[in-house]
Amino acid sequence: MIELALHILDIAENSSRAQASLIEIALVEDLEKDILSLEIKDNGSGMDEETMKKAMDPFYTSKKVRRVGLGLPMLKHAALSAGGDFSIESKLGVGTRICASFQHSHIDRQPIGDIPGTVIALIIGNPEIDILYTHKKNSREYVLDTREIRTALGDIPLNHMEVLNVIKDNVIEGIGELNL
Repeated sequence: MIELALHILDIAENSSRAQASLIEIALVEDLEKDILSLEIKDNGSGMDEETMKKAMDPFYTSKKVRRVGLGLPMLKHAALSAGGDFSIESKLGVGTRICASFQHSHIDRQPIGDIPGTVIALIIGNPEIDILYTHKKNSREYVLDTREIRTALGDIPLNHMEVLNVIKDNVIEGIGELNL
């Protein structure tokens, strides 16, 4: 994977398969401290210690479609290659939390990538799952919470095309305002 948005999509899809009803994604860019941190947390089925260790093996996957599970090992490698760190915590019946940090200015840090496209892909593929996306950059913050959108929409589904267009525009505008 060449950008962090693809890692987010991969991990969130794992959360979906783990029957999560809420996926929390937090990106924090602290330019003063030269840190970019990513946290993805879900309330899915979680993993036991043995499965968590296996999840870090690139030749292990719980997916039936392919025989390798490169997502988490690749994110760990990306973080460590960019002067950062990686951790995973999980508890059966509670959920999983994945954290990766990067030296923001590191030449090998992957770009953040297409976050609006990632959020929309998650909603299209998992309209029943709520997503809390938070992006902080220095003192500015953007938050998208599909629970709030769902409440405002009533019976209109999140994956309705007009709703998706509004959400995508909102994410683009919100992230754009972080760079002002």
